Amino acid sequence: MLISKIKKITLAGSLCLLASSAAAGYDFEVGEDGKLTFGGYIKVDARYVSGDVGYRDFWIGTGTPLEASASQFRIFANETRFNTKYVHGDVMGFIEMDFLGGGGNQVVSNSANPRIRHAFIKYEGLTAGQTWTTFMNTSAIPETADFAGATVGLAFIRQGQIRYDIGGFQFSIENPESVGGDTANDDLPDVVARYNFKGDWGDISISALGRSLNTDLGNSETAFGGSIAGRIKTFGKDDLRFQFHQGEVGRYVGIGVARDLVGEEVESTTSYLAAYRHFWTDTLRSTALYGRVETDIGNAERSQWSLNLFQNLTPHLAIGFEVGNFEIGDQDVDSDYAQLSFRYAL
Repeated sequence: MLISKIKKITLAGSLCLLASSAAAGYDFEVGEDGKLTFGGYIKVDARYVSGDVGYRDFWIGTGTPLEASASQFRIFANETRFNTKYVHGDVMGFIEMDFLGGGGNQVVSNSANPRIRHAFIKYEGLTAGQTWTTFMNTSAIPETADFAGATVGLAFIRQGQIRYDIGGFQFSIENPESVGGDTANDDLPDVVARYNFKGDWGDISISALGRSLNTDLGNSETAFGGSIAGRIKTFGKDDLRFQFHQGEVGRYVGIGVARDLVGEEVESTTSYLAAYRHFWTDTLRSTALYGRVETDIGNAERSQWSLNLFQNLTPHLAIGFEVGNFEIGDQDVDSDYAQLSFRYAL
């Protein structure tokens, strides 16, 4: 039995490498009650950034203000990712990696280190491992060339957690981290509760977040925040995606804009995103978006807008072009960007 399984896994790997471009993912039976699924995509980006915020391969909530305006162009494929799903009866395991882990240089090899994105086990309603925080609604992420798109307006975290789903309810305990405080004494997990509304019209989630934060002077502070996010179908294939986050959400939104603690105080954040996707034809579509985040102690103000056009050249190969702007309002600097992307779904 073991030798038979090994042969099947070896065959699966060989077929995955030899599969034609028409295939959309690869499923292979393993034993009497098991299945392996291989997937992912290859993404190639050509990106141009010009302005007084330093170049990044994709915008996050922080940036480097420049004394003088600069322009930079790069071609890279680091967002490329692959994943494997293992199913045996009622148990599912999922692993996904990409190449945004850093390393290498642009002189010779342009090497990039792989990193784990997701690694979790799921059994019935129980999920354990590293994956998207329960506070985050992934259906509300817009389609963009820039990775994730307007991250200043997104709840965007992957971390270790134990989650239980029952009906539309989700409850989780998740990895704690007191950003700006004493992380060595983070002895209580973050707690998230969420309810999902779903229908032919789309979906909306309402989430609540509770945390215990530890300051550098040894004090313990309680932090609470909330979120509403979703995707609403409008006309034809069009949709509106939105997110709104308010309260002491700290590191859960904006990717680096807010700290959980500033000195001995808990920082409060307001973050929002709106994105509308319109289909010009069945394969040609555009997304226009705007995202913004503000904090009350650090007085951070960050925003991003973008407009793009995507076309499916084949059912699995898409090409997209996007223009936009990222602004650090509290430091009165901004940069424009243009990006061309090719994405081949395996």
